[in-house]
Amino acid sequence: MPGFALSTLFAVAIASKAFAQPDPADPTPLTDKQYAYPTGIPYQVDNVPNAIRGPQVGYNICNSTTQNQQSMCQTLMMNNIGDFCLWAPPQPNSTIGDTEQEEVAWCSKSGWGTRLIPAGVLTGVQVLKTSKYIQFAGFIDQTQVDLQAGDYGGELDPHGADLRGNPLGGLVYSNAFPSNNGNNNTFQQVMDWNSFIGGNQFCFTICDPSTSSADQSAYCQNTYDEIGCTYNMPNNAQNGTFEVCDADLKTPVGIYVTNGVTMTYTQPYTGVPSPPYTPVVPSSSNCVTYKSTDLYTGLPTPTGASTSTSTGSSGSSGTGTKSSSSAGATSTSNSAAAIGVSSVAGILGTLFAMAFLS
Repeated sequence: MPGFALSTLFAVAIASKAFAQPDPADPTPLTDKQYAYPTGIPYQVDNVPNAIRGPQVGYNICNSTTQNQQSMCQTLMMNNIGDFCLWAPPQPNSTIGDTEQEEVAWCSKSGWGTRLIPAGVLTGVQVLKTSKYIQFAGFIDQTQVDLQAGDYGGELDPHGADLRGNPLGGLVYSNAFPSNNGNNNTFQQVMDWNSFIGGNQFCFTICDPSTSSADQSAYCQNTYDEIGCTYNMPNNAQNGTFEVCDADLKTPVGIYVTNGVTMTYTQPYTGVPSPPYTPVVPSSSNCVTYKSTDLYTGLPTPTGASTSTSTGSSGSSGTGTKSSSSAGATSTSNSAAAIGVSSVAGILGTLFAMAFLS
């Protein structure tokens, strides 16, 4: 990327977050576009042909007719450890930085009209359930969901410099929140969410739409895009383990206490970020472990790989040993997941977009 210093690109990234403004061609923020599932969903949420970053490359009406490994479905489901999706590129050997606006849904279960994460590609998953949000984190062979092997990825969220989201038109739904009254056949639209993927790891938080806007902004924060899962979504996910736990609330990213004083860290406009604190993984309890072979069935064979599947910790579907995790446990997520080459490479498009928007 000749002509651009790394520090300059980081500055553009932060500036685009700080001075986000709507695209005049599509001024309604993605977080304000609400649709009942499934009958209220349009074919495309972001269908303005003259928008600066458009048009949307995929579609939002997804069903049995779109269920295949070439699906361009951009409606994603986050229900439970056995039934969730990730945003990843539509073309092999891609980087998040180059494709952030066009990611498609890759799911662990069929039935949503999306691509499927191949068998054995998820090698460890932890789900933390709290009173305000649900957090997914884990390990994945990212080459099997079209990411370059060495890509450290970056952040995806429903905001962005033009408030149209990454991916454009990407919708998220869930039946997992208490406010859904345990109805597995009714899905709530998740208005605020945040995710990272790269470095063979991922994390994804969905904020309960019944909570306050302040809570959703705090726990699904999207402005710390360069410090990855470790700071944005502290966890102690383990490769080879598949578990669901109840958990305390995390301290929102950037907030920390030193000498009894609450401080706020803000990403610098230049240089590589270096937060002055160590994130704390919230206390968890009532953890239940599962076998991956019980969770993920009917999935396609990985490209160029065997069909062997990691079974994770001992236990069986729906049962397991309850345990507690220390609040001070060290996260195994990679904080480099958002500061690799890929996340920087995609910033040039935002720079040009902001030039037009200003």
